[in-house]
Amino acid sequence: MSGTNRTASARAGGAAGAATAAADRVRDAFDRIDAVDRPEVWITLRDRAAVLQEAEAVDPTLPLAGLLFAVKDNIDVAGLPTTAAARSYAYEPAADATAVARLRAAGAVVVGKTNLDQFATGLVGTRSPFGAVRNAWDPTRISGGSSSGSATAVALGIVDFALGTDTAGSGRVPAALGNLVGVKPTKGLVPNTGVVPACRSQDCVTVFARSLDLARTAAELMAGPDDTDPLARIDVALADVPAVPRIAIPLPSQLEGLAPGWAEAFAAAVERFRALGHQVVEVDIAPLLDAASLLYDGAFVAERYAAVGAHVEAHRDLVGDDLDPSVATIVLGGARPTAAELFADQERLDVLGAAGRAALAGTTALLTPTTTWHPTLDEVAADPIGANSRMGRYTNFANLLDMASLAVPAGFVDGLPFGVMLTGPAFTDRRLAALGAAFLAPTVDLLVVGAHLRDQPLNGQLVASGGSFVREARTASDYRLYALDTVPPKPGLVRVGPVASGADAPGSGSGSGIAGEVWRLPAAGFGTFVASLPAPMAIGTVALEDGTDVTGFLVEPFAVEDALDITAFGGWRTYREQE
Repeated sequence: MSGTNRTASARAGGAAGAATAAADRVRDAFDRIDAVDRPEVWITLRDRAAVLQEAEAVDPTLPLAGLLFAVKDNIDVAGLPTTAAARSYAYEPAADATAVARLRAAGAVVVGKTNLDQFATGLVGTRSPFGAVRNAWDPTRISGGSSSGSATAVALGIVDFALGTDTAGSGRVPAALGNLVGVKPTKGLVPNTGVVPACRSQDCVTVFARSLDLARTAAELMAGPDDTDPLARIDVALADVPAVPRIAIPLPSQLEGLAPGWAEAFAAAVERFRALGHQVVEVDIAPLLDAASLLYDGAFVAERYAAVGAHVEAHRDLVGDDLDPSVATIVLGGARPTAAELFADQERLDVLGAAGRAALAGTTALLTPTTTWHPTLDEVAADPIGANSRMGRYTNFANLLDMASLAVPAGFVDGLPFGVMLTGPAFTDRRLAALGAAFLAPTVDLLVVGAHLRDQPLNGQLVASGGSFVREARTASDYRLYALDTVPPKPGLVRVGPVASGADAPGSGSGSGIAGEVWRLPAAGFGTFVASLPAPMAIGTVALEDGTDVTGFLVEPFAVEDALDITAFGGWRTYREQE
């Protein structure tokens, strides 16, 4: 066979393999839909055979080839009705929304249209005649909204990513409650062509995914003006992350009212950023919180009436049936503000925005909890307006003040996801992504006891590997420390057995463990660091005096046969100071 024929054959084989993998992914998705039995997630599902055929035909070289995504049903997908969660509003779009078209061109395949808080009005995910969307982790609790179905389809593992929209937090709150990444781009970076408006000047198309890389890839692929949306903007990406980022956090009083355990979870997230070497500063975010209240409590709600008010007015008889009562109340209330009130609120927003920018001046991003609590379905049913209003404390101001935002998972509290959010000025999307990636990256805590301590000659190796100081620590008492004959001088730590209190007495540390420091390294940096470690040094598990274990420096036993035992000094620094 000629070289040309062999190449063609290989390409054909590769394409066939990719088509098989894509087909398997589609089958898995539809099997998963059947298995989880969450019909309220979807408003319209595509036919399995049609999705399969499209997936098998995708060019395997495309950036999203073979990936499946769901689309919030206020975003147009050609061939599927757009309802915005109201059957009376449904229409058949002639074309994909710009965002959808760009993702399909990149190889992604639409599975279906997802449920939402009607007309994208709500942060709870329960305001829909198609049913309240139950949380993926606890079906007695809300999913968050308004992009409820999209977030839950990802959280349940049905699709790889999903599109939502965000006006007041709809692309971030469901991410936090579903243990997902939620990307809310700067307004206008992703065109809103083909999106049913909630508040036309504030709406953003958003992405949910289980990984930040995928979410950001999708957001980047959707970005750029389309010559149709007059509010679309070109990205003027601002400066990269500084060497020592300054992370702003709210004052303690501005964190009151969080769900039980959430304040502690947020504090842990703050410490994680500190451990990355970031500077954390408390900032009074009152101007931002005041601005947030304007979105629903001020005249800006008039834009919701401008978007769908005529439809709700014409179908008042459907309120309580096809039209959600809470949504109808909010939308119709938008008819009341006067033009004078709107201009007054705009002036107030300008003043608050200036004050907020001044408060955040010199910081890289604002870190907050994404939302304040995770209510049950019953709690929302008992107080639909009040329960919803609690959800948006930290999200409502972002679009009003033209800010980018990124929601990321930050662990679990009582078995339920907890999330935090990074928010920054317009066009800092990539900066927020870099901060989020560092926060999410797997890390290794490493105990060092000698030449890698702060102010010691090899400490720079830890820093170069991305390491940051966490805390001082001591080993358990059953370790001995030896001075090795190396250049530069360094000790060897060996576990042998309990050391008698008061033995060998030149130093005060005898019998109480060996002093050291815990450093935190990104997993990749740790791997590079360990690969360059010279014999006889080794990495193993070290028991600490507080009863916990940590990865740490040890030495092979043969290396200490003729070495000086310096255990009694209690640590390398004390020994070096008394040499």
